[in-house]
Amino acid sequence: MPTPWSRRGFVKATGGAAAVFGLVGAAPAGDLAAASTTDTDTAAAPSAAGFEALRSTWRGLILGSGFSPTAEPFASKLAVLGSNAAGWRAAMRPTPGSLWPGMVWLDPDPDTDTESYTYSGQIQLTLQRLRSMAEAYAQPGTGLTGDAAFARDVVAGVRHVVTDVYHAGQARYGNWYNWQIGGPQALLDTAILLFDHLDAELTAAITAAVRAFVPDSAVESYTGTSTGANRVDLCRTIALSGLVGEDAGRLTVASEALSPVFPYVTSGDGLYRDGSFVQHTWVPYAGSYGADLFTGLSLLLALLAGSAWEITDPARENYFDAVERAWAPFLFNGLCMDAVSGRAISRGVPPGTSDGANDDHLRGHSIIASILALGRAADPERNARWRALAKGWAQRAYFSAPHTDPMLGVYKLAQVRKVVDDTAVKPLPEPVEHRLFPSQDRAVHRRKGWAACLSMASDRISHYEWGNGENLRGWHTGAGWLSWWGDTYANEQYSQSFWATVDPYRLPGTTVSRRRLADGEGGQWGAERPAAKWVGGATDGTYAAVGQHLKGLSSTLEARKSWFFLDEGVVCLGAGVTAADGEPVDTVVDNRRLGATGTHTLTVDGRRQPAAPGWTRTFTDPGWAHLEGHGGYVFPEGGRVTALREERTGRWSDIRTGSATTPLTDRYVTLYVDHGTDPRDDGYAYVLMPGASATRTASRAAGVRRWLLGSVTNTPQAQGVRVPSLGVTAVNFWAAGTVGALTVSAPCSVLVRHGRGGTAAVCVSDPTRTLTSLTVTWEHRVTAVVARPGTVEKAEPGRALILTFGDLTAEAGATQKTTVRTT
Repeated sequence: MPTPWSRRGFVKATGGAAAVFGLVGAAPAGDLAAASTTDTDTAAAPSAAGFEALRSTWRGLILGSGFSPTAEPFASKLAVLGSNAAGWRAAMRPTPGSLWPGMVWLDPDPDTDTESYTYSGQIQLTLQRLRSMAEAYAQPGTGLTGDAAFARDVVAGVRHVVTDVYHAGQARYGNWYNWQIGGPQALLDTAILLFDHLDAELTAAITAAVRAFVPDSAVESYTGTSTGANRVDLCRTIALSGLVGEDAGRLTVASEALSPVFPYVTSGDGLYRDGSFVQHTWVPYAGSYGADLFTGLSLLLALLAGSAWEITDPARENYFDAVERAWAPFLFNGLCMDAVSGRAISRGVPPGTSDGANDDHLRGHSIIASILALGRAADPERNARWRALAKGWAQRAYFSAPHTDPMLGVYKLAQVRKVVDDTAVKPLPEPVEHRLFPSQDRAVHRRKGWAACLSMASDRISHYEWGNGENLRGWHTGAGWLSWWGDTYANEQYSQSFWATVDPYRLPGTTVSRRRLADGEGGQWGAERPAAKWVGGATDGTYAAVGQHLKGLSSTLEARKSWFFLDEGVVCLGAGVTAADGEPVDTVVDNRRLGATGTHTLTVDGRRQPAAPGWTRTFTDPGWAHLEGHGGYVFPEGGRVTALREERTGRWSDIRTGSATTPLTDRYVTLYVDHGTDPRDDGYAYVLMPGASATRTASRAAGVRRWLLGSVTNTPQAQGVRVPSLGVTAVNFWAAGTVGALTVSAPCSVLVRHGRGGTAAVCVSDPTRTLTSLTVTWEHRVTAVVARPGTVEKAEPGRALILTFGDLTAEAGATQKTTVRTT
């Protein structure tokens, strides 16, 4: 049975097709300035030369410029494109229902949903292959450049598809995306690249088909599948059909229909004020759908610049701001963190590519190129800064460099290469900061030498997303998954074969019932969400207290989990771990992939442990552990910690239907706390120290209370730490109460940090988003209140600081920061 490919999977599947989109220099369309109208039927038609100017601009955007076709990596990529195109040409066998043997789009039973998805997907894949062939004709150095006979064969293939299946009057079946976005975009690109080879009859048929499947009404209301990234893609389809059909009204529709994308949202799909980006209502998606939206906006902004359809909506500034508020925080050394990529993490092997080809690095590289593209529409200061950011990411990407990535399209390679080779651009370093995204239950912590990302779930954000047969075992990616990377080490930790081989019940940082779950357990498209409200935290931008009321997927498991993000590491606390599934419950301290042959030394309390796979041992009250080449772990309260070495074999097809079946093997070292079967009010405490040496780890363990914790609270009512060396006290209150010098009247998160010059910051948030009033008392002398947010109705200094908050429900979990003077 053919494979039910995913809608976005198709976009990523072909090296020369939709996966290569991006921006280069584009000229305004000249005489199109007088062509605008809001009436599709009565639009004044600009001259043929005006439309050709726009088509020329689009060709420049999707093909790239300023690169040498004889220089690497372009020469090899263009040669492969040409070789593939020649092979596809030779293999063409137009018959009813297909253009190539084995790529059948005729659906004999439209009522069978899975098969319908398969067949509609084959339409898209066929059109994307034709698009790659058209690029081979248009690009230099392919061996088919400007070959008129080859162009005629490609046009003949287009004619066959449009006559046989993708035409007005054809009933749509399978996945809507294939008919409205993926398929028509490839078709329209092909038509623009080969426009001089199309006759009037075929041009009319193409535009009539696209109008039938994507009418103006597809963007009349901002609902359903016409929001966020999907809306941008629909506008792109409509705009390109206007170029091919020389229809000014379609361009007007596309330009005006983008406006609902720009404003911040407070629920559902789109960009949030705190930098969160959500698609499919419940799924953090900056790394996949968000990346596609970024690319699409970049293209449309450049295409329409200087024309009557130029996109000038002031709210577009939100997306310029989002470069550093929503996308850059999730980029590290060239990769894009998987926690915001939804089901795309299961696409390690797109059809027809090699293992590990579509991973966090490729997604990061593509986003970097799109940021550079968007810079052309931004002000010079922003553009210069983004170029400096991109150069820094590229130079630090020691594992997989974006400017040499063989999976990027020519134009995106050209974009990044220009910046890397520009000696006038000075690379910017990674910032030292904490970024909390309460609207998508994510947090990112950056320190010199490492970065970490936390992934959680709530009644606002799903446990995980699966759909179209993708990400079948991503069940626990929202259960407190704490991923981390080093600046010069472990940059490939979640790349290559990680998702195909990792134990899905033992993701780092998670607390999980070992109850066996079915592939795709829970609802599709992120519909399954826990009935938990307290998820979020407080941050001053440098340190943070973050917590999660964990409720397991298809499980009775419940726990209170907290993370305190500091300089040398992350303090991880768990309390109230309770379940009644009749299954063991684990908290995974870490689970590090060592590659196929890794033998990294594991040391526990100064003793080296065996290096052979298949070894396991439980330690009672360990003080510390260290994994060579990765970092250290401190256990301030001891407990029972199990170490496990294993060699795991998996296939991408295990987690993504129809993907590669080639067995892949990786070695792992796992540290976990075994809470036993059906635990009741159990807990854990450990400190993750990325990059620490064994000596440093042992030293910190020996003086842990003096160095890092000072004091620790870890109960189902409150979890907190005091760190005298940093001047930080942080507590997640799960109920009203007192911890040390802090008293609160309701559940909340509080972080107090002493600053220089006798000042302190008191940071408070309501992760539940339910509080209409809150009182926070800090038993510390305060002489004056320097600044306070509007949510603070009364701030009383004195021998203690009393902050009285009003309604916090509208703050969406954002931190409320009050600055005081303590001397």
